Amino acid sequence: MKVVLLERVEKLGSIGDVVTVKPGFARNYLLPQEKALRATEANLARFEREREILEKRNAERAAAARKEGEHLDGASFTLIRQASESGQLYGSVSTRDIAEAASDENFTVTRGMVDLHVAIKTLGLHEVRLVLHPEVDVTVTINIARTPEEAERQAKGEDVIASAAEEDRALAEAQAAQLFENSADGEAALAEERGDVADAADEAESDEDEAKA
Repeated sequence: MKVVLLERVEKLGSIGDVVTVKPGFARNYLLPQEKALRATEANLARFEREREILEKRNAERAAAARKEGEHLDGASFTLIRQASESGQLYGSVSTRDIAEAASDENFTVTRGMVDLHVAIKTLGLHEVRLVLHPEVDVTVTINIARTPEEAERQAKGEDVIASAAEEDRALAEAQAAQLFENSADGEAALAEERGDVADAADEAESDEDEAKA
């Protein structure tokens, strides 16, 4: 199906472009969202009559989105989630979660603005693109951690999962060393005890020999 775009559509074209798309994409997204019109003679003529108005309106909306969302560019948002020791979340972080975290009283981020093709399922820092307008996008960082303290460490650049693994490894090595030391001390004590027993036996035998003499 051929349509004329009423605004820029990523990977498709800019305002005024006539493009061919799948019928389902046009019917389910472009047409109901008023991002395009069927490229009929009547609609093309209508577009040319209204082109200046449409371009002006689009520029105004882009400028408003750029101004209202400028505080988002480079911003970081923390989400506290439960996760395994390996960093796998018990669940996932979705577009809804990110939209809610990035929204405030002055600017509402909708799910449709969050450019996330696959839900986030691990702890760590994740860069996510927000499309505030077809011509305006920003990048935010989603800091997913198990605790606020862990989130703060991640924000400073620490890999908390690797750190936890290193701590576990060091603890295991320390426990093994302690076990070895305790075992060595036990063997030494046993050897000493055996030596005392042997000395006592030798002394008893010597006394017996003297008595016989």
